Amino acid sequence: MNEYMNANRSQWDVLAPIHAQSDFYDLPGFLAGESTLKSVELEEVGNVAGRSLLHLQCHIGVDTLSWARLGARVTGVDFSEASLSVARSLAAELGLNARFLAANVYDLPELLYEPGGFDVVFTSYGVLCWLPDLTAWAHVAARYLRPGGAFHIVEFHPFAGVFDDENRTELIIRYPYFYSKEPLEFETRGSYAEPTADITTHGFEWSHPLSDVVNALIGAGLRIEHLREFPFSAYQQLPMLELCPDGWWRLPEGASTVPLMYSIKAVKQ
Repeated sequence: MNEYMNANRSQWDVLAPIHAQSDFYDLPGFLAGESTLKSVELEEVGNVAGRSLLHLQCHIGVDTLSWARLGARVTGVDFSEASLSVARSLAAELGLNARFLAANVYDLPELLYEPGGFDVVFTSYGVLCWLPDLTAWAHVAARYLRPGGAFHIVEFHPFAGVFDDENRTELIIRYPYFYSKEPLEFETRGSYAEPTADITTHGFEWSHPLSDVVNALIGAGLRIEHLREFPFSAYQQLPMLELCPDGWWRLPEGASTVPLMYSIKAVKQ
């Protein structure tokens, strides 16, 4: 798996400075005080003032620092040093006390010696497809929660991930729903944050059905408090989605609804 993970890390190292300049991430707005957190995760996680929060796969750190602005003591983790360079620069400019560690999820226990040290472990939006092993991932998440602490994930729904992401008129199945050890291989022009960027990246992704996510968390000793599914998305993950006045992307009016996102809260006993 190292070959795949290294290729993915190289891809995110290339994307990080492009994302930092993109309108999608709008760093000037963020530096001026705007939060990048959406209503779903704010409602799910609740009040974080004075609580310790570990953010897995934090990318350039804007969500991590948004939690810090709400009073959390934050640690962000990502395998891309280029991404963390942006995150640390933002933290310094804002005067926020935030720690950022460079590691993939699986190697984090070799770097962060704080088992049971966090009230909240959080991850969101497009993270699981980069992970080859959900069982190991869930055990790492559980490792860092104190008893009574909660793991939260808000993620794009794997069912929506089966559809052709280039077809603009119909929901046509193109990708697998169930997991395979061998990843899907993609060569991508531009980026979701900057589609016109003059770059081509090469990466590997894995499909994870919802049952695998739930069972991995249960197997790591966490109690599922709730699982929620949503007919809207934080991102135009399919071309036919339309941006609605409330800021969410939905299928056109009259189309059959499908789950586009989900959230899980799992508690450590």
